[in-house]
Amino acid sequence: MITNLPNMLTLSRIGMIPVLIGLFYWDDPLSGWVACGLVTLAGATDFFDGYIARSRGQHSRLGRMLDPIADKLLVASVILMLVAFDRAPVVASLVILCREVLVSGLREHLAELRVGMPVTPLAKWKTVIQMLALGFLLVGEAGPVFWLPILTTPFIGESLLWIAAALTLLTGYDYLQAGLKNLQEPEESARKKDSPDERAISAVKPPVG
Repeated sequence: MITNLPNMLTLSRIGMIPVLIGLFYWDDPLSGWVACGLVTLAGATDFFDGYIARSRGQHSRLGRMLDPIADKLLVASVILMLVAFDRAPVVASLVILCREVLVSGLREHLAELRVGMPVTPLAKWKTVIQMLALGFLLVGEAGPVFWLPILTTPFIGESLLWIAAALTLLTGYDYLQAGLKNLQEPEESARKKDSPDERAISAVKPPVG
């Protein structure tokens, strides 16, 4: 049901997107902190919707569909807005967004073959670093300087985003390998079934029953 708590938490992440976009046009240092707070809240809902669904037995097809969609819509919206306002490196942002499209396409196709593609530990670290990067970039110039003059909030955010982009390439390659392997197996099975030997065996095999 769409009204159960896990699904409502998931939908709340989608509802945050217009607010986050609007905060970019609020010309006040506080806007970055508010946006960072919303992204942090979104990360918390991402954890709790899965936890509540498991503890209460409220798993649903709708929830499984909405959860990755909400995550990707939120992250893509924030990254695109950061790039539009020259607050995030373009290349690192493109790498992250292209990887999301690639993995989504692989998962959709493999779902038709009833093959799962589990999240790897490295991909989880990538997500954590990516969300930290977005938080720092959203705060931007309104944030503090850490220890050394070069360690400004935007610099830390950009550095973390580049690290996330590097991990994105690694995890994307791992997912691509796993996906291609599963894509090749059905083709090989089909070729075996259509081979002359298989057809001959089927022709002479007596009917059962």
